[in-house]
Amino acid sequence: MNGSKLHEVNPLDNHLLAALPPDVWGRILPALSHVSLERGQVLCTSGQALSNAYFPTSALVSMMHFTASGSSAETAAVGNDGMVGLWLVMGGGTCSSCTVVRASGDAFRLPADALGDEFLRTGAMMQLLLRYSQALMTQTSHLTLCNRHHSVTQRLARLLLQQLDRVQGRDLVMTQELIAEQLGVRREGVTGAAGILQRVGLIRYGRGRITVLDRPGLERMTCECYAAVQRECRRLLPVTGKPCSNSVALG
Repeated sequence: MNGSKLHEVNPLDNHLLAALPPDVWGRILPALSHVSLERGQVLCTSGQALSNAYFPTSALVSMMHFTASGSSAETAAVGNDGMVGLWLVMGGGTCSSCTVVRASGDAFRLPADALGDEFLRTGAMMQLLLRYSQALMTQTSHLTLCNRHHSVTQRLARLLLQQLDRVQGRDLVMTQELIAEQLGVRREGVTGAAGILQRVGLIRYGRGRITVLDRPGLERMTCECYAAVQRECRRLLPVTGKPCSNSVALG
């Protein structure tokens, strides 16, 4: 890993990597490599084997499921709080979903064999990834509940908060079509929900950008799923890293 790049893009901006003790960190550091992930990039498709795990620092990755008719919904999001490739150490060996980069940014790549070797030491890496697995299952179960029972406006508020919590930087370029794909709704539903949030003064929406004007108000507008997932993730996982942005671009 290039020394100047290591200072410019710090792997410790990923919360899981930052939580590892020095002995584990020393063993995996030589195998880590920096990668730039581009919006729309598919890291793996359902049933595909993955040869590397990814630890985002500023990128945001969605785990998506698609129906035969082309409908879709996001079942989990991974940013600087987590890792893409948990199935590499859980015995399945292949992706269970389509994993797509939603916000361009940086990540660190760790070969599957290096991750597996450290996991099988049954030490800090195993304990951390088992807790992360539980946090990810909590997120997935609440997203299932949310998509079934809550309004598009509540779900959009939850999505914005979720992204603000995970992505570093001031802006996130994201089309209405991609948001509709994540929420499993029509594009018109996204337009209507964004309009409601703007009319009540929670966001400013125009020229391809959403700016959050009242985050506490946005948290009150969303459903209980956001807070429930946050509580469980704080209980299970370390909270580190830099403050997140309060501005999201919507094309």
